[in-house]
Amino acid sequence: MCGFVGLLKNNYGNIAADIKAMRDTFPYRGPDDRGSWVHPKGFIAFGHRRLSILDPTPAGKQPMHDKDNGLSIVFNGEIYNYLEIREELRTAGQKFTTGTDTEVILKAYARWGQECLQRFNGMFAFAIWDEQKQEIFIARDRLGIKPLYYYQNEEGFYFASEVKAILAVIPESPDVVEELIDSYMSFGYVPGSQTLQRGIMRLLPGHSMVIHSGTCSITKYWDLEFASKEDKGEEYYLQQGSTLLNNAIDLRLRSDVPLGIFLSGGLDSSAVVGLLAPRVTEPLKTFSVAYDFGKQFNETAYARLVAEKFKTDHHEIFVTSKQFVDFVPEYVRLMDEPVTEAAAISLFFVSMLAKENVTVVLSGEGSDEIFGGYDLYRYMTFLEKYHRILGKSGSRLLEKCAAALLPAGNKFLKYMSMGTLPLEQRYKGISTYEEVIKRALYTPEFAQKCKQQKNTVQKEFLERLFSVTHKADPLSRMLYFDTKTWLVDDLLIKADRMSMAASLELRVPFLDYRMVEFAAAMPSRYKIRKGQGKYLLKRMMSGILPEEIIYRKKMGFPTPLKIMFENELYDYARAILLDSSSISRMFFEQKKVQTLLEEHVAQKRDHHRVLWQLLVLELWLQQHGSREQHLP
Repeated sequence: MCGFVGLLKNNYGNIAADIKAMRDTFPYRGPDDRGSWVHPKGFIAFGHRRLSILDPTPAGKQPMHDKDNGLSIVFNGEIYNYLEIREELRTAGQKFTTGTDTEVILKAYARWGQECLQRFNGMFAFAIWDEQKQEIFIARDRLGIKPLYYYQNEEGFYFASEVKAILAVIPESPDVVEELIDSYMSFGYVPGSQTLQRGIMRLLPGHSMVIHSGTCSITKYWDLEFASKEDKGEEYYLQQGSTLLNNAIDLRLRSDVPLGIFLSGGLDSSAVVGLLAPRVTEPLKTFSVAYDFGKQFNETAYARLVAEKFKTDHHEIFVTSKQFVDFVPEYVRLMDEPVTEAAAISLFFVSMLAKENVTVVLSGEGSDEIFGGYDLYRYMTFLEKYHRILGKSGSRLLEKCAAALLPAGNKFLKYMSMGTLPLEQRYKGISTYEEVIKRALYTPEFAQKCKQQKNTVQKEFLERLFSVTHKADPLSRMLYFDTKTWLVDDLLIKADRMSMAASLELRVPFLDYRMVEFAAAMPSRYKIRKGQGKYLLKRMMSGILPEEIIYRKKMGFPTPLKIMFENELYDYARAILLDSSSISRMFFEQKKVQTLLEEHVAQKRDHHRVLWQLLVLELWLQQHGSREQHLP
């Protein structure tokens, strides 16, 4: 895993200096080596930071070139099936000089062109300069495990693994896209191809891009399909699922450096440990994180249970509340974008612990999104049945009756109200915030602006996520939506930024694209059954993991935000959010923000989620310059 940058300039003057400035904005992504290349004619340049995983010799240095075919590449990630592809290419007469998967990509592109993407199983983002075609070919993996950002102005075309590399060299920092702040407040991140900084775009997962003669064309080369209605029977899915997951883990063991596993004590990470442990000769290295206060934030007992069962070499780190608060500004800086994933801070500290022992780690990320693990899926599936049976008018009548009998704010009432809406209006993903509460925070001016300036690009993107799955069942539609939003723009960006900040490569076997396609084609009744999510995975792990691990309540990386906003984080947030120079006061009523803080610290109501959103956004706005620079 590495990081790369690229630049195609109309004015070639300072391209060599620019590419080095871009490359050196993220030294942590590649502490082992750095390289750059400028085309002899001076109009295109690549830069690269290397974290050596496969063939750590100088032969693997990037940018890498294939002089015979006039190709140059920068690449971030891993092609797990590179050995099989290399053998196929060798049989066809291709010659190799390194043991890297980077060279395999070059040779595969030379032989199959853009169709090479269909053969790759991995996490990747790469850019290839094709001298013969005089064009750049850029691609991102199917699920978006590896990031790719780009920006185009009159001076040229810029692309990079992180936004900060682009910001380092463009003449003016982009404006904030104000209407997307409303989207950020809904999701806790900004989904889709746009970012909060005008003109800085994401290449979507499963897409490729060609830059030729100053024009940019984007192609979708892969998508997830949920349309299959064939039921092959539970035993088939058990056997096939086990085979695919075991193979996905096997492929992700390919490494020339030490490897470990993040172990939370939950089902997903424990499954990886349980399946891998019997195949290795030395004890697996496992790593867990917890906070040094509050039982509810400490899962180490479960992690130790799994570690003891499989005799792993287990390591733990305990994060203090001071460490958490002190790290918040750095968290915002590393993320590049405002993303309210507080579990990322836990991930950073456990990544630093792991880096002391290994260079590569596996984790259980992605299982919930493919097997239906979140409680919200069960709630929404129930609401869909309720809506379908009673209809809109019947749902509203029942809601009115319940409202007369139950106290205001009752959770059941909230879901009853949602039940009057169709799925595409009701469901906006795992991290959504209630519209009525969100809008109550807005200043009148910002609320009016949100009504007037609907972002059509993002609106069309979100609507399309439901329209392409209109034939699928409700659970499948939700899983598709979350795979395209929450998974890529929250969970995977967190995984990439925090592991890379520690110069650590993170691999996610549940997101092997074959596993994802298999789960999508599997009927929903094997995902949620009898009120239990991840039904099939639990059956797969029966007899391998302890029952208390398989059936315990999901927790994931612990986040003590509620308690912290009653203590250390309260003073910190108050000083930042209520300061007279705060930038976010343009969007949010300060008296209402103050009320949120006071109600929370007095334990009258739990506002930790929206307070965290406001704090992250304010810090991000401050880090990206003054109000005059960035707000239209």
